[in-house]
Amino acid sequence: MKQITALQNSPIINNSVNRIQNNHAGADTIQFSQIFKNALENINKIENESNLKTEQLAMGKDVSLHDVMITAQKAAITVEATVQIQQKVIDAYNEVMRMQV
Repeated sequence: MKQITALQNSPIINNSVNRIQNNHAGADTIQFSQIFKNALENINKIENESNLKTEQLAMGKDVSLHDVMITAQKAAITVEATVQIQQKVIDAYNEVMRMQV
């Protein structure tokens, strides 16, 4: 059985955060919108790569089936993780809105 890694170790989060930290070295704040934008761009890139390899396989080009399957699974997992994160953010927002001051 494979061990599930923490979200902070996921390539989506690490790549985005590392890029932001490198771009803002010395800055005190990191903007959430920039992290969010980079993460979504990374997800889009992974999906586009999967679609391209699937199209190439369908056209009979020289693409191995296991590469197509790996990229498709990677895209599916990335999208599913994104949906789960979105739901957790919405739940957290709703919980904060229910707090009494």
